[in-house]
Amino acid sequence: MAVLSTRNWVHCGREFSAAEIADLCATVAWLPGLPRQELAATLCEHLAWFTLSGTPKIHACQEFLERLQAAGLLELPPLRPARPARPARPDRPERLLPAVEPIDEAPIHGPLQALGPVRLEIVRETMLAAQWDALVARWHPLGFQGAFGYRLRYFITADDRRLGCLLLAGAARAVAVRDRWIGWTVQARRANVPRVVNNSRFLIFPHVRVAHLASHVLGQLARRTRADWLDHWGFEPLLLETFVDPRHHAGTCYRAAGWQLLGTTSGRGLARPGQSYHSTPRQVWVKPLTLDCRASLCAAQGSPRP
Repeated sequence: MAVLSTRNWVHCGREFSAAEIADLCATVAWLPGLPRQELAATLCEHLAWFTLSGTPKIHACQEFLERLQAAGLLELPPLRPARPARPARPDRPERLLPAVEPIDEAPIHGPLQALGPVRLEIVRETMLAAQWDALVARWHPLGFQGAFGYRLRYFITADDRRLGCLLLAGAARAVAVRDRWIGWTVQARRANVPRVVNNSRFLIFPHVRVAHLASHVLGQLARRTRADWLDHWGFEPLLLETFVDPRHHAGTCYRAAGWQLLGTTSGRGLARPGQSYHSTPRQVWVKPLTLDCRASLCAAQGSPRP
């Protein structure tokens, strides 16, 4: 076994001191018979390594342990063979999911007031989520291949008709123009980037042509995001962000809803270590959800457990 390094390690936004690494390695050596997932869960408790919603970061911890093993700092218990899948019982046929209900595509034109109350409805049911996914994949210019991690889907509705879709998801880890505007340190960004929420999809259906509808919806979104996110994920976000492709949109509805244009992205990024990507520069728009948004995001505190 290699001699423990005195340098700090960083993994998934968490910095580990040399003392923490030594304690972690000692714990692994003390529990040689524990399965890897249980070992990771135990270490998350010891290290207070939780998401903002209070769940242990087990997958991240397992990845970190594998990094330390590759560096020769510890030895993990061997992987256990996966249990064979249980065969389906012949007397219980597979349950068929109901078909996705088609949407009314009759044209909707006219003034905003004629629609009646416009609402944002959170999508919770599996079949409604499947319909939401299919509609965004069909009509949004970027398509849609699924949402992972922190996310919240909405249908935009008026009376009994659906007018569009909206998705909130986790923020980009690093955006130069946004990070300069916030003014946070690297440590503060690692700790608080989950409190920035990205409006990653916003779709008004093509058969809906109602002036000021988009900015009206964005205004509702800003007023209720904190409460909805707290109810769904257990913590409150502080800032909304979105990216607009200037080749196709001017961001007019975001400006009308009180969002602020910070600048543009560089069009370059890092998909994973050693693999970069290039894209068209996007406008970066933000909407603070609290008066002290930037000061709170600059507070370099760890992820609190509710």
